[in-house]
Amino acid sequence: MPSARCNGIEIAYEEIGPKDGRPLVLVMGLGASLVFWEDDFCAALAESGHRVVRFDNRDVGLSTKLDHLGVPDVNQAFASLMMRQPIQGAPYLLTDMARDTIGLMDHLGIERAHVVGASMGGMIVQTLAIEHPKRLRSLTSIMSSTGDPTLPQATSEAMAVLLRPPASDRAGFIEQSVPAWRVIGGSWFDEARVRARAAAHFDRCYHPPGIARQLVGILASGDRTAKLHSVATPSLVIHGVDDPLVPAAAGKATAAAIPGAELMLVEGMGHDVVPQTWPRVVDAISKLTSTN
Repeated sequence: MPSARCNGIEIAYEEIGPKDGRPLVLVMGLGASLVFWEDDFCAALAESGHRVVRFDNRDVGLSTKLDHLGVPDVNQAFASLMMRQPIQGAPYLLTDMARDTIGLMDHLGIERAHVVGASMGGMIVQTLAIEHPKRLRSLTSIMSSTGDPTLPQATSEAMAVLLRPPASDRAGFIEQSVPAWRVIGGSWFDEARVRARAAAHFDRCYHPPGIARQLVGILASGDRTAKLHSVATPSLVIHGVDDPLVPAAAGKATAAAIPGAELMLVEGMGHDVVPQTWPRVVDAISKLTSTN
């Protein structure tokens, strides 16, 4: 697996599809390695004419772990958020993760890319559009949010999934993943798929301290709504109607904040890009990238 020196750290990545295809950079969500951009989904994007790049964010998978920055207090960060107080102790912000993505594009010789982000990845690509607009051809934000703390929050069951104590071994992680994705994944839950993906992710490198750093970085990055009003990048927002972790209202708010953004709401979809949605999602992304 190749890696690139980006923004002072190593980012592990993979390319799929034709080198002369439309460059499409996939940015994954909280604590999730590149295996969460599943092989067949990436293959479908490649077959649609894309040069697909998927990678492990900092603190995930085979990319650099920033353990020297310590482990922030997640509960305190949420308490500060609820009380509308500044969040202290974030080891890095979404801005830094956006710069990692730009560094990877530089390494690959990609001047301007179409970017697709899921969940936290959606927040990162929104940040790219705000801070690095000249590097983007389009953005797709999937099951994500603007960071507005007044938007509807996760259900108590979904929040419990997010804040559960991490598993300590491979078997425990796989077993823990099943009820978690049954809660947040939507009506197309497939236990065999969840188990296989969890095993692949654990084997790549399961690193709970990195999840805490990413999560506090999200919370400390604040509300992007006002800055999104100035985004001119052609944009698509995809969200599951039945998402219990990041409710559909967050997707609607994201689309409303970005001038001219298209909103695609998917019935039956929770907080997961499941195979049943792939044809529609791939078609929507391909339509956006082929015209921009």
